[in-house]
Amino acid sequence: MIRLVLILFVSMAFTIHAQQNNGNNSLTLDEKKADFLYHFAFECIDQEYPNKLGQVLGDDSYLAPPRELHPAFYGCFDWHSSVHGHWTLVTILSEFPDYKYYAEILSKLKKNITRENIIKEVEYFDDEHNRDFERTYGWAWLLKLDEALREWDSPEAKVLQENLNPLTELVSDKFIEFLDKLIYPIRVGEHTNIAFGMSFAYDYARKYDAELAQKIEEKAREYFLNDTGCPLTWEPGGFDFLSPCLQEAALMQKVLHENEYKKWLKKFLPGFEKNPGKFLEPALVTDRSDGKLAHLDGLNFNRAWCLFEMGNAIGNQKMIDLGIQHFNFSYDKMDSGEYAGAHWLASFATYALMKAPKNK
Repeated sequence: MIRLVLILFVSMAFTIHAQQNNGNNSLTLDEKKADFLYHFAFECIDQEYPNKLGQVLGDDSYLAPPRELHPAFYGCFDWHSSVHGHWTLVTILSEFPDYKYYAEILSKLKKNITRENIIKEVEYFDDEHNRDFERTYGWAWLLKLDEALREWDSPEAKVLQENLNPLTELVSDKFIEFLDKLIYPIRVGEHTNIAFGMSFAYDYARKYDAELAQKIEEKAREYFLNDTGCPLTWEPGGFDFLSPCLQEAALMQKVLHENEYKKWLKKFLPGFEKNPGKFLEPALVTDRSDGKLAHLDGLNFNRAWCLFEMGNAIGNQKMIDLGIQHFNFSYDKMDSGEYAGAHWLASFATYALMKAPKNK
């Protein structure tokens, strides 16, 4: 009986929310959204605890607080969330040069992304027991942060990027080395999804790292070019925050030429272009205090930006509208007071907004 009531409740919530957002078919990162989003990252990039280290211990000397192990990226519960929290703040300052909290945000960025702190991070990644630390999810966000710093038109950004660069170069080398060894693609809906890592890394690499870009293009074709009939009906998995099918499709949109991509997509997702809403509806979260279940809000944002990338590439408004529906479904639920989602979801929402069509 309780299960039946729960199912009816979440179904009703979905219907009401969809009706409320009907007709809201455009998105933009304006200052109102920036005011809502910035505080999640601003408050957590220097919040040390709770913290999930994810390290391998070599001996007793490895037992140290996060601020000593990762002096640049010790907040936001885990290393990768700290990195994309920094990306969120950099993106907001880049988009809004006169932002009212500009000085306060910049102060935190300058305190964390110092040359000394980054060298300490490099040493950690060079440790024999932690050479695959954050592979490849955290690596991808680190490259995304570097990309954002390069494209932020300010003298402070130049200094921050120069400070970050030793870690960026190390991560790029690690990415190439890993792709050379990885024979089979990783298609899960969580951190190790290789299409996600390659997609973010490619955004950076095609502008700033020709060797990495070439390797991603080569391996994307090797891994995914012959894929057909991706099982969208299998999605979502209970803990997914990435869509295996859509993330792969979004990556291939970047790698393939337009006509080649259109042919590939018809085989990869048959019928999806004509009626994407038939295959997907926003994912429901039943307990936002559960870090794994809260992943599904992130999935809605990930689906949104993938649908924007795909829809923009082939001129498909139905995909774009479905992406907007997914975004709206989770956006106003982020401020639930639960740190399980608050420490990272703003980054996903911000990225989806950056990928949304600018003009409708």
